[in-house]
Amino acid sequence: MQIGIVGLPNVGKSTLFNAITKAGAECANYPFCTIEPNVGTVAVPDHRLNELAAMVNPAKIIPATVEFVDIAGLVRGASKGEGLGNKFLSHIREVEAIAHVVRCFEDPDIVHVEGNIDPIRDVETINLELILADLEVIERRLEKAKKMSKSGDKQYILETEIIERIKNQLEAEKPVRSMEFSDDEKVFVRQLQLLTYKPVIYVANVSEDDLLEENQYVKRLKEYAQKENSEVIVICAKIEAELADLPDDEKEEFLKELGLSEPGLNKLIRTGYRILGLINYFTAGPKEVHAWTIKKGTKAPEAAGKIHSDFEKGFIRAEVIGYNDLISAGSPAAAKEKGLMRLEGKDYVVQDGDVIVFRFNV
Repeated sequence: MQIGIVGLPNVGKSTLFNAITKAGAECANYPFCTIEPNVGTVAVPDHRLNELAAMVNPAKIIPATVEFVDIAGLVRGASKGEGLGNKFLSHIREVEAIAHVVRCFEDPDIVHVEGNIDPIRDVETINLELILADLEVIERRLEKAKKMSKSGDKQYILETEIIERIKNQLEAEKPVRSMEFSDDEKVFVRQLQLLTYKPVIYVANVSEDDLLEENQYVKRLKEYAQKENSEVIVICAKIEAELADLPDDEKEEFLKELGLSEPGLNKLIRTGYRILGLINYFTAGPKEVHAWTIKKGTKAPEAAGKIHSDFEKGFIRAEVIGYNDLISAGSPAAAKEKGLMRLEGKDYVVQDGDVIVFRFNV
């Protein structure tokens, strides 16, 4: 899963991203934490991994991971070349969701690029820049589709009609994600990699004092997000940065002192999973316990292909034990004895928490 981080300058975006990158650096089970300066990779928090590892005692534990792609702070006019942001918009074309960091705190020592705190204005400033960037892509694509449709090719005629609808939407300064498309149309629209078609999580960055009680800015942001069916999570980027610097055994105590049950980063990852319809299944053995991320509704062969393409090509069957069944049985052998292991074929839809052994032949 890839999540792109956008926001105006001085809203806490860099503080949050630095905290994310540090959190990733603490995970030693994969060789890269920062792929390049603007990409940070972190483990997906999942207590089930540790429970499975305690059961099978593997040589290593490999969590599912999330990549956060950070871009330079956007400013009004970025799509016209103002500031640096427009140069980096291409970096988030391929992400699956956008985390839009919005400043919801007062601090006289941190200058706001617009002069005062107004989360709705800030959101609309960024949204307009993303809309204008999409419009540039759409206009180029429309020109090509119209040219190709002159031959009478039905595919390009259909593409022209879809693109013109999208163009009208963008010119009305509305995001593409609020449009209705058929399943076939969605396949084409996804290929366009439009920024405003991606689901958005608004990240309300608040002061430590406002973490447990919504301030006026958060309330306004939630009202705005509700109208477009987007989600809001409340975090304090400063606290996330402090948490990232603490050893694991001190993090829990620090969270308790603050009255929090988990870091904001966990909430952000979990929300990303939910809006994208993602789940995890597991493979567990003496070599490793591994979490694999797939879309809800994925069938067994395609899920096997996440491990290796040969698994999908030569798929024979899946030996499946539900996570809860396995934990209650105490071991894979005990689960089998109790008849809790199922043999599933090519049409089986993998469920969240399934522990699977794939049988294949290539």
